[in-house]
Amino acid sequence: MNFPNFLTFLRILSIPALVVTLLISFPKQTWFAFALWCLATFTDTLDGYLARRRKQVTILGQLLDPIADKLLIISAFICLVQLGRVPAWMAIIIIGREFAVTGLRAIASSQGLHIKASRLGKAKMILETITVALIILGREIMGRFYFIATLGLWAVVLVSIISALEYGWRYIPRLSSQI
Repeated sequence: MNFPNFLTFLRILSIPALVVTLLISFPKQTWFAFALWCLATFTDTLDGYLARRRKQVTILGQLLDPIADKLLIISAFICLVQLGRVPAWMAIIIIGREFAVTGLRAIASSQGLHIKASRLGKAKMILETITVALIILGREIMGRFYFIATLGLWAVVLVSIISALEYGWRYIPRLSSQI
């Protein structure tokens, strides 16, 4: 267990705390949820950076990091649907893309093909991270600037669809005999 993998485990362990913080009302709830979201997403940036810089890239880290990312994003979107801040259909598209790409990666991996995150996939993750942070802050804190969160959500949906199509276009032909 190296430090980058510890950070990934910490991100996974932060998910129940994030869910509780988002869904249970208490004083300063929004700020706690926002801080927890920022901390969890920062560990995503930090674990990969440290693993590469320290030459501590492990199979465990390569497996757990994307799982931690997906669990964090999916949990946040489900909570935001429950809170009425994200329409369910948008969350379904975003979450569906996560499952589709993960499934494609699993099939490719079983055939010895490693599918790395594309630039568009990385951009989607950054956009999701920022958008969820803004949605967590909500209209109460963002006021008239909340439209930025709404635009971000539409952008996440659009980039999710395009990214899923890109992965399919690039890799399904290579795997077509197995799908």
